[in-house]
Amino acid sequence: MSKKFQRTIEDFTCENCSFFVKGNGYTNHCPKCFWSKHVDVNPGDREEGCAGLMKPITVLKKGSDHVVNQQCQKCGFERKNKVLPEDDFDALVEVLK
Repeated sequence: MSKKFQRTIEDFTCENCSFFVKGNGYTNHCPKCFWSKHVDVNPGDREEGCAGLMKPITVLKKGSDHVVNQQCQKCGFERKNKVLPEDDFDALVEVLK
């Protein structure tokens, strides 16, 4: 059984918008379009075989934070991710219109 969270530092090119993302070990989505990839069972473990693209479908406000809910376009799995200060919040609003 893997850990609940595993820091994995890796850069990637977003498969949705082609933006190059410099990872910091906590990066799990594109900061420009908010899409990600379904690769983890637990954050950072890279044990999920699906590999479908995760589309941002809603944004929730939790206290002073915003959380983006993403849905895998291949298997339907949903996961929530915190919107980070380096994310383009204006772009997120546009994506969800």
